[in-house]
Amino acid sequence: MDRDIRTVDDVLRLLDGLFAPDADRWTGGAAGWWDGFYADRSRPVPFFAVKPDENLAEWVERGTVTGRRALDLGCGPGRNALYLAARGFEVDAVDLSARAVAWARERAHEAGVDVRFVHGDAFGDAGAQLTGPYDLVHDSGCFHHLPPHRRISYLALLDRVLAPGGHLVLTCFAAGSMGCELSDAELYRDGRLHGGLAYTPESLRRIFADLTEVELRRMREEPEESAYFGKAFLWAGLFRRKSVQGSHGQSL
Repeated sequence: MDRDIRTVDDVLRLLDGLFAPDADRWTGGAAGWWDGFYADRSRPVPFFAVKPDENLAEWVERGTVTGRRALDLGCGPGRNALYLAARGFEVDAVDLSARAVAWARERAHEAGVDVRFVHGDAFGDAGAQLTGPYDLVHDSGCFHHLPPHRRISYLALLDRVLAPGGHLVLTCFAAGSMGCELSDAELYRDGRLHGGLAYTPESLRRIFADLTEVELRRMREEPEESAYFGKAFLWAGLFRRKSVQGSHGQSL
């Protein structure tokens, strides 16, 4: 008889186990699946191309997103991390897949930019290497692969590493266009995420209610020859953490 639940982490691990083992895309145990996904670099996967997300480039080049340090969550082969490093950010980039990280390191070497790549689970052991504070936390496709209970881990990471006044740039599946639309409760009954979760604007605003929404729009569709990646089935979200409050309650 097991009676060993005593912490939030214990509960989160218990809920991880309610999903079918082959449905896991978010824990350290999913590294092998992602390694297989990145094994063939010649596959016609749009986000394998070395080009940044159009929304990230717009917000950085427009001066909306500024700062010195950036974290790229679920960096894959490093396309956005390389862009940020080339724009002067000091970048940490993390991914579950050793193959993806190796590919990203090769690309960084070829591009002549410096990125600190971390292999592992950002919400597990690898999280200790993500020390922050980061002026920018960037996520293109990590969030929608998390089961509902791991949003707690995600928000806890943001709370720990995102600097006051810093920005979260988020790209995720848009309801009605891409992704699973089962309710949170139904996902646990079904035991699968069906390729990733779809979100509505209202659900994103509710989840990130502790941050200030700067912009939330559909990603612009970019042609294949574009210098930027863009697919209209994705949300492009920009949120800002509140600055430190001064002694008279004003935002600093």
